[in-house]
Amino acid sequence: MRVVELAGIGPAPMAAMTLAELGADVVRVDRPVPSPVTDGLNRGRRSVVIDLKHPQGAEAVLRLAERADVLIEAYRPGVAERLGVGPEQALRRNPRLVYGRMTGWGQSGPRATTAGHDINYVSLTGALSAIGRAGGPPQVPVNLLGDFGGGAMYLLVGILSALHHAGASGQGQVVDAAIVDGLTHLSSMVWAQRRYHGWRDERGTNLLDTGRPFYDVYETSDGGWFAVGALEPRFYARLVELLELPEWAGSQYDPAGWPAMREAFAAAFASRTRDAWEHVFDGSDACASPVLDWAEAVRDPHLAARGTHDRVDGGDVPSPAPRFSATPTRVAPAARPVGGDGGQVLDDWTVRGAVDLVAGGAVLDHPAGACADPLAGPGAAPDDRLAAED
Repeated sequence: MRVVELAGIGPAPMAAMTLAELGADVVRVDRPVPSPVTDGLNRGRRSVVIDLKHPQGAEAVLRLAERADVLIEAYRPGVAERLGVGPEQALRRNPRLVYGRMTGWGQSGPRATTAGHDINYVSLTGALSAIGRAGGPPQVPVNLLGDFGGGAMYLLVGILSALHHAGASGQGQVVDAAIVDGLTHLSSMVWAQRRYHGWRDERGTNLLDTGRPFYDVYETSDGGWFAVGALEPRFYARLVELLELPEWAGSQYDPAGWPAMREAFAAAFASRTRDAWEHVFDGSDACASPVLDWAEAVRDPHLAARGTHDRVDGGDVPSPAPRFSATPTRVAPAARPVGGDGGQVLDDWTVRGAVDLVAGGAVLDHPAGACADPLAGPGAAPDDRLAAED
């Protein structure tokens, strides 16, 4: 499976990296001047620098698309068309091509051409308003919920589904993946709860948003935290038993007692360290677990036993997911130098007129300069999924 990825950041690179870990040959088309923004998701594919402002730049991309199964782009709506590499041009060259488009707002609608980031997309769907405690402000869920949950994963679902269709029919198509669409669909259970089971729009008052004392986090004596998710009665019974609070055994779903129950749980957890509580709950069905930070997660015995993390280029990286019994995945290796694979890719993919594309300067067959990583600190540049090629 061959994939062309037009360089961007966020959900599109995540989708491309995942396809590479699933076994695809992914080629990233980078710009002559690398983006000042990087997100470390460039592992697992080769890099070709193509100057899309060059008279033959678009032609170079389209010739790669002729040899590909998938093309991924994450420009603002209309930019790919203006550059000459839009879906109409690409599908004319390769009718079987799956053309994956990743945006925040989608290809249409009043906000389609405006800038945005994960927090903006999440805010518009209703999801951000639901995250946080009663009486407090909405809490920002990093960028996992929008960029990667509602974005990258839905782009992957669309691409893989369209590939299945193309394999059966010979017909390619456009996949319009928008974070606002994916995140709204990801929220289907909350929408169902609102309709049928009395879910309230007031933050922190529901079953799964800290509105119940048996589904919350509690501080331990050493400043650590413990997560409790004892929803079912038998799990709740085990929880209060191990907390040594038998007086609360029959009161799980008595709302009048919840404030006092929360205080009792908080006092119990505050009486011991996080490690001590981990020892108490280890192996039990109380649905209670320590809140680990990123570094601690790598060392967790369960995650370590499953090989949930791997090492690449001297650092910890997540292992590919999901797992397959017959077709093993592969950990995406360290990112290649930007533009370091141009000639090799053109040869491997037997791209038409490869020598002329290099000689004419449309394809730069040498590594481009290294780029800084403003996302590692303050002052990050605008999201080039949105600002690129305006």
